Amino acid sequence: MTDTINLNHHYWQGTFIGDEEAGRRLATLPAAVEAALATPLDTETVLAACDALSRALRNPAHRVQERLGPHLPEGTDADREQLLAELAEFLGRASLTRKLRRELGGTAPQRLSRPDAKETVYEAWAPVGLVAHIAPGNAATVAPLSVIEGLLAGNVNVLKTSSADTFLAQHLLAELAAQDPTGALAERIIVLRFPSSRQEWLRLMCAPADAVAVWGGESAVEGVAAHVPPGCRLVEWGHKISFAYVTRDAFTDEETLSALARDVCLFEQQACSSPQVVYLDTDPGDTEALHAFAERLAAALAAQPAPAAADRALDPAEYAELTTTEHLARLEEHLGLTRVLAAPDGTWRVMADSRPALTASPLHRSVWVKPLPRKDLIATLRPMRRYLQTAAVAGSRTDIAELCALVLAAGATRVTPVGAMTAGYAGEPHDGVYALQRYSRRVAVQADARFATTACLDDLARPALFPPPTGPLLDKAAVQDLNRGVERSDAELYFRSGGSTGKPALSLFTYEDYDTQMHAAARGLLAAGYDPARDRTANLFYCGGMYGGFISFFSILERLGGVQMPMAAGSDHRATAEMIAAYEVDTLFGMPSYLWQLLHEEADLLRSYGGLRKIYYGGEHFTEEQRRTLTETFGIEVVHSITYGSTDLGPLGYQCTESGGSIHHLHADLHTLEIVDVDEDRPVAPGETGRLVFTTRARRGQHLDRYVIGDLGRALPGRCPCGSHAPRFELLGRLGEVMRVATYFLNYRRFVAIAGERLGHGGELQAVLTSGASREGLTVRLERGHAPDPDRAREAFLAAYPEVRSAVAEKLLDFRVEWVDGADLDRTATSGKLLAVVDRRR
Repeated sequence: MTDTINLNHHYWQGTFIGDEEAGRRLATLPAAVEAALATPLDTETVLAACDALSRALRNPAHRVQERLGPHLPEGTDADREQLLAELAEFLGRASLTRKLRRELGGTAPQRLSRPDAKETVYEAWAPVGLVAHIAPGNAATVAPLSVIEGLLAGNVNVLKTSSADTFLAQHLLAELAAQDPTGALAERIIVLRFPSSRQEWLRLMCAPADAVAVWGGESAVEGVAAHVPPGCRLVEWGHKISFAYVTRDAFTDEETLSALARDVCLFEQQACSSPQVVYLDTDPGDTEALHAFAERLAAALAAQPAPAAADRALDPAEYAELTTTEHLARLEEHLGLTRVLAAPDGTWRVMADSRPALTASPLHRSVWVKPLPRKDLIATLRPMRRYLQTAAVAGSRTDIAELCALVLAAGATRVTPVGAMTAGYAGEPHDGVYALQRYSRRVAVQADARFATTACLDDLARPALFPPPTGPLLDKAAVQDLNRGVERSDAELYFRSGGSTGKPALSLFTYEDYDTQMHAAARGLLAAGYDPARDRTANLFYCGGMYGGFISFFSILERLGGVQMPMAAGSDHRATAEMIAAYEVDTLFGMPSYLWQLLHEEADLLRSYGGLRKIYYGGEHFTEEQRRTLTETFGIEVVHSITYGSTDLGPLGYQCTESGGSIHHLHADLHTLEIVDVDEDRPVAPGETGRLVFTTRARRGQHLDRYVIGDLGRALPGRCPCGSHAPRFELLGRLGEVMRVATYFLNYRRFVAIAGERLGHGGELQAVLTSGASREGLTVRLERGHAPDPDRAREAFLAAYPEVRSAVAEKLLDFRVEWVDGADLDRTATSGKLLAVVDRRR
């Protein structure tokens, strides 16, 4: 194994190779980059692979840890475990998702979407192309994590590691690529291990690069810069100096002193964010306060645990710098400029200096203490602004607020509390910039009016392809069980379902998930012909009782910038109709059953107003007869589904202007759709009806994989006339709409179709199942005013539905048809949705 590693210590697009082969391939690097960039890298591919590797790194029994073990840096078992834990934390979906949102504004930054829905202008973050990463030799995780940042931005990445490094970067990135079944990540990762003296390789690596990221000091940056071609972006991650600033109120505070000592000792000051200088808010002449503070800080350092033996072993250059700095400071004691306090064993030193100028420390628990009144802070520190990074401020709340502005103006890029200088957070800027933006380009496309209903240009260019989901099927009960395991931090928004299929169910979301889903639904509305620049909308969905309908569509319109009258569904139809007319509403959002009642009860007023043009509905369907009535009676020109979704999963599908009835496009950037057999877990043949099974990728802290939502449907072949590559499917009812009664399976949708086709029925229809003394009963309830005589309707159903006719003839079923006022039909209490089938059998 060792011989193989030594011979093949380069990783090139999925394969470990040796020096000779790496040299040959370097000569063809531009062609390899062009081939890889020909297919865009979807961010979800990177997130899924990183999250899978994160889970493997958290599991001590996983083979990944066994394979990486030989390549971890030397250290104690605790050190190695901590390194793996840090990698796992960075690679987790939650951390990377937050990073993407912070740095690039969302989890799909590469998609050309409309920042303003009222304009056909599209923007996206595109990769720069090839990023060359020149990694330092003293930080094991920097190299692979820099490449992962390049991948998140969609780039091809070539990484140079030091010849003195372990093989961790090569093997960790190889493990990452192995988690991606598409092979897209492997195609974008190249790792070369060679010394900086090998200038020809460095030249070949940088020549085709679009950005070169260099980690190291000024000499390292200068050495690489010579190979950076004109127009190539040089991203410097150089050495920085950090400091603490302590106000007079905190000079004697023991907690502040202990926190400062921890900052100095953590990582032996090897981090750029470690303090090298402690400034006191006092005048240079106040040597008494300066020396008193130095003594207290020395005592706090003495109380810290001693450094590990490995950290005490300095190389000759480090030892020379440390001893020279200390000896010079001791010599200047005779001039009254300094005072040196040091541990007897040389493990720490505090050097008080009455001169405010910023001075670098020799590190290894060596810290300067200097006076710097806040009035002189900018003038003293700004000349060193290129090198400043972290400033820790100790003082009152007012002092901290004032000093934050001063140190940031002087050039610092981070301000932290004392004791937290080396701590960070997911999505934090690095050295004053976001890394992902440095590895990206902001691109824009201006389109004409033909693209008014196209929310994302990518949908017209290529389909979204993801690996097929695996695992068992989940039903609603299983999802409710999973809710009990969701962390509180991942349950920020609670919704209850309308209860149309049973007891209302609870659904949990983070606000980030909710925002992602509302943006997706907003894009779907644009595809359906909604015009946020012109349409004036009444939001008439139900609200209250933790039902998400009204609030979701309020949020969707907010993201679109559409004009909205947030009326909500109410029982006073006259007041609603008067507001519609008064505020010149031309577009209605709501449930079909509610909109139908409103339009018919206030028909005279609304027809007199004559301004209604569009209806977008959700939760139920309008029949063809109802659509005809809406057009002919009320002048409605557009009737489209507002979205197809569920409380558990959010928006699942949308209609385009070319889609009618129950045909929808899949929100393929959020979900994967399978259509499986009604009775077993196997895919149906193309075009056949089956259960709709969704896997969602847009949820934090929840894995809603292969969720059987309860709807039936079929996939539609071919590309939609609208031009979108997003898959299409047709809804064909719910599993609960198939009734087992009198030994027969009867379909609610078939009753609706017969009512519309044979009876011209444009109202609502409900099926009620009952138990009798000798046989079961089925009553079809038709909304009064839209149905013929019940006896005539009964004969029409018997003539058109052979199974019903047979059940009646065999005396297995009592079949009735009755008129009912729309207000008397059974509905869900939360959403007002019509209950299609009411089963009263006991």
